Amino acid sequence: MTTSRRDIAISLLQYGIGLAALAFLLSQVDLATVSTRLRATEPAVLVALVLVTVGGVVSRFDTWRAVVAPFARIGLLTAGRVDLAVNFVNQLLPSRLSGRLAAPFILKAEAGIDYGDATAAAGAHTGIYAVFYGLVSAVGLVAIVGRVSTGLLLLLALSTALYLAAGLAVLLAGMNLTALDRLVGVLASLAGRVPRVGSALAGRIRAIPDITEASADAFGRISTDPTIWLRYGVGWAGALVVAPGIRVWLLFLSFGAAVDPLLLPLYLVTAYSITLLPLTPGGIGVTEATATAVFVGLGVPEAVVIPVIFLDRFLGVYLPALAGWYPALDMDLSVL
Repeated sequence: MTTSRRDIAISLLQYGIGLAALAFLLSQVDLATVSTRLRATEPAVLVALVLVTVGGVVSRFDTWRAVVAPFARIGLLTAGRVDLAVNFVNQLLPSRLSGRLAAPFILKAEAGIDYGDATAAAGAHTGIYAVFYGLVSAVGLVAIVGRVSTGLLLLLALSTALYLAAGLAVLLAGMNLTALDRLVGVLASLAGRVPRVGSALAGRIRAIPDITEASADAFGRISTDPTIWLRYGVGWAGALVVAPGIRVWLLFLSFGAAVDPLLLPLYLVTAYSITLLPLTPGGIGVTEATATAVFVGLGVPEAVVIPVIFLDRFLGVYLPALAGWYPALDMDLSVL
């Protein structure tokens, strides 16, 4: 019970920090001015924002189709249910990677593939995502050197390095899941000594090597296939580079600010890399604060940056996460 209370206290603290940071940022915004600017925005720009947002979400859906392709052909709607549900869970847990724990269960239920293949697909999706993010964020990090504070630069460098390290670790571990076999053997031997249920329990544990071996083989097929990497990369770039870049560029123009449109997507990827650090669930509040600090350092007025970043996060992250509540209803969260 002590551990449970501690975990609840930590979660509440993290939510509190995130919401407090978000509330502080929003308190710095003249909502009347923002509302006036939005109302004055040309209808064509608003339509473009909607189309870009939808395009980015659909691109993200296709990344799941890429990693599931070796096992099954799934429709865009099914991939969308998987992505939205995973995104919803990501907002409940402190780190973006920890939210991926739910993915194998969701994939198994939605795509109809066995648990070993679902584990491989979910793991490969996480690893490839992190590698792409780390590489692009590193380029953006170079672009902002000397333009933001040293402390902020070091924090972003840490989160970028963690993305690369996490991605490589997941990919390498995924292809060596059979290394768990020895541990499984030891656990089965210990379980066999448990009175009355030991034999049945040991049998359950010994069944794990079959799953890990199948998962490792499937993982290797995904992570070494250049076609999957290419298809995944196209979807990833559309969802995390192109769509947010165009969306924020249009919003900046509507609010009277200008940023290099070619470098803007890189700035965003780097500024949002803080989501990997388990500071608040889904990076809420802290991500907006970090991105604001980055763009203020780049010369964009704070009064413009805060509402634009909030709108971008709302359209690109929070709204899809809210939509993911519905497909997540079909998932038993106790399996986590």
